[in-house]
Amino acid sequence: MTHDTVITGYQVVAASGNTYCDIGITNGQIATLGLDLEGTEIIDGAGLIALPGGIDSHVHISQPSGPGIEMADDFTTGTRSAACGGNTTILPFCLPEEGQSLREAVAAYRAKADGNCLTDVSFHLIVKKTDPVTMGQDLPALIKSGYTSFKVFMTYADLALSDRQILDVMAVAKEHNAMVMVHAENEDAIEFLCDKAERAGEISPYHHAATRPVPVEREATHRAISLAEIAGVPLTIVHVSNGETTDEIMRARQRGLTIFAETCPQYITLTAQDLDRDGFDGAKYVCSPPPRTTEEWPKIWSGIEKGVFDIFSSDHCPFRFNDLTGKNAPGARQSFRNIPNGIPGVETRLPILFSEGVVKKRISLERFAAITATNHARLYGLYPRKGSITVGADADIALWDPTLSKTIRQADLHHGSDYTPWEGFELTGWPVRTILRGVTVMKDGTPASVPIGQYLERGAPDFI
Repeated sequence: MTHDTVITGYQVVAASGNTYCDIGITNGQIATLGLDLEGTEIIDGAGLIALPGGIDSHVHISQPSGPGIEMADDFTTGTRSAACGGNTTILPFCLPEEGQSLREAVAAYRAKADGNCLTDVSFHLIVKKTDPVTMGQDLPALIKSGYTSFKVFMTYADLALSDRQILDVMAVAKEHNAMVMVHAENEDAIEFLCDKAERAGEISPYHHAATRPVPVEREATHRAISLAEIAGVPLTIVHVSNGETTDEIMRARQRGLTIFAETCPQYITLTAQDLDRDGFDGAKYVCSPPPRTTEEWPKIWSGIEKGVFDIFSSDHCPFRFNDLTGKNAPGARQSFRNIPNGIPGVETRLPILFSEGVVKKRISLERFAAITATNHARLYGLYPRKGSITVGADADIALWDPTLSKTIRQADLHHGSDYTPWEGFELTGWPVRTILRGVTVMKDGTPASVPIGQYLERGAPDFI
């Protein structure tokens, strides 16, 4: 059998184990795993590692961000950046604009993505209102059409749902076999602390972190888990930042609840002190939940190592720093309240975890593959087509040089933002080639020019 492409000489890694073999690709799928395979194109890379193409299931692209505020990435720049970071699929969030129905929002968002993506994409929905049309018509119809996950917020005044509303959303998820994700921070507590800080003149970027302390996240996580227990549904807690919240998740699992958890690079590499940099530079690090302290890092690492965290995502939410439509929005220098929340990170997610986790022997290659690709595919209805190097799966493969040392520089990245929070971080291990359905979309840091990404309809969650 002659394949379209054969990858030879690589250590091949999947969540279930790793071996040395050739990968035979035909018609965009993995056709054969074996030795001495024949192919029209041969990719020879002895000494490199073949990993499942990364799936980043928590990114924000072309998302409405408030009057006069613009996100730095559209689907062209966002997926280009993702591909250059070893990713082959991303899952951004579809947020309805004011007066727009959920189905109208999906149609408009699809129009922004179609024909502009260098990676494959699929959308999570954001449920911001629970009116009869949304709950009784739009949400069930969209789940049936393959939009099988949606996010609810417990913070942000224009997004936060009440406990009753969250229960209503969970009831729809249970009836139609979908996954609920939750941003768990207590909005009332945050507003109380923000008001107190402003009265005291504490308005710098650092006070964004100070007004979103650990108890705000811990309490909301406990409450979200309790609501899921009442509704009888699985739940995914996104962007967990600290040990106390991690403990809440572990206790819930010990009670027999099906709770999944996600964490991100900022919670093992950045701290609240980064928000306290000279001048306005701390605004570059404003995100929610905020980075914590160095004492929290080992607690998050423990969760990664022991399996508390099922997935490792970027929460890529990019804004430009030197821009009145970005971090330097009107009023941002007068109060942290007005600084757009979010940091860029889709391109650096995988190298940071590889260097800090695999190279430093905190996690195995198999664990790396699981929390950066396989578990994302399973949790969000893309498995076994995506997330693993197995016969019959899409040929989505990232080829890594585990010895390549690089320093993160904004000048080398491909996102639409004008900065990276990890400027100057020195890392070892980088993806040198990204292959999407058998086609190279990045080689040696250079992205392909033709957008071949497709929209992916998803099935029901495959509980890990």
